[in-house]
Amino acid sequence: MNRNKREKEYYSIDVGDSTFMVLKRYQNLRPIGSGAQGIVCSAYDHNLERNVAIKKLSRPFQNQTHAKRAYRELVLMKCVNHKNVRARLSCHYFFYVSVYLVMELMDANLCQVIQMELDHERLSYLLYQMLCGIKHLHAAGIIHRDLKPSNIVVKSDCTLKILDFGLARTAATGLLMTPYVVTRYYRAPEVILGMGYQANVDVWSVGCIMAEMVRGSVLFPGTDHIDQWNKVIEQLGTPSQEFLMKLNQSVRTYVENRPRYAGYSFEKLFPDVLFPADSEHNKLKASQARDLLSKMLVIDASKRISVDEALQHPYINVWYDPTEVEAPPPVITDKQLDEREHTVEEWKELIYKEVLDWEERTKNGVIRGQPASIAQVQQ
Repeated sequence: MNRNKREKEYYSIDVGDSTFMVLKRYQNLRPIGSGAQGIVCSAYDHNLERNVAIKKLSRPFQNQTHAKRAYRELVLMKCVNHKNVRARLSCHYFFYVSVYLVMELMDANLCQVIQMELDHERLSYLLYQMLCGIKHLHAAGIIHRDLKPSNIVVKSDCTLKILDFGLARTAATGLLMTPYVVTRYYRAPEVILGMGYQANVDVWSVGCIMAEMVRGSVLFPGTDHIDQWNKVIEQLGTPSQEFLMKLNQSVRTYVENRPRYAGYSFEKLFPDVLFPADSEHNKLKASQARDLLSKMLVIDASKRISVDEALQHPYINVWYDPTEVEAPPPVITDKQLDEREHTVEEWKELIYKEVLDWEERTKNGVIRGQPASIAQVQQ
């Protein structure tokens, strides 16, 4: 199909401060969220006859870093196949300028849910789903690295999905990851201190999210990375000398010169009054929730609970379903996903090929048991 004919299938519409160029099948666009990774709006898909979410990636070809991030997100979203990780329904690529992802529309993100009064069943079920989605990603060596309430979405029936893979990264077995900018409040100590990290960096983030759901406010609201570390040790206490010896010399000197804090017990940080009434049906209690928090929010990552251990915790395992917990891991076809270095033009070509591949895989309108529209590609 030639460019002019293709162009007639699209229309331009201003959504918030951005202009969307989308297929005419998508109508009634309304902004529902924005962030460093892009702008998201809701829309009605006349072909599928349902509401969808459309994400416009933020300046995907501004530079090599942005282009690589866009490519990574496309590749990872195509690989994942789990009910608690949101994959795209389709995508389209507009004249090497913009990349749009069309996804299932959810009812709210976790920021809104945090403001609600949750009983133990809902709280533990949301955490269980979070851990299932993370386990699925970790099974393929994918560390999310940017887990936060705003990129976890929930439906009214309490089903949950993790999204935004712009900062996700594949990990080589046995190698520590280098520090990377993630949302400060949920940043693990090993990231703050430049220690490198492994998969359970995501467990700390889940612990911070759980704490926020219990308290109704951010647990460690640091204004910068130094203040973030101070907020952590003021509440949890200065870590042991054994931990400090793992730091490089300059960081260790700084940490050792900070005032020492005894920290508070978890009973003091999370008193019973913050929790809902004990559950008679599933025997879920404040003491169990607090115990899980105490195992997730551990400064020394080597002593922090793993995702598998968290899924077996009494506060979580009431929901345990092998088909959800032990789902087949994603298969990442691009083995050099994080090592690739290209020019912006080369990244454009790679992204274009990904969109073409998606179109080929969704010719029948269905992929991995999920309804999907045919990807629309511009060239």
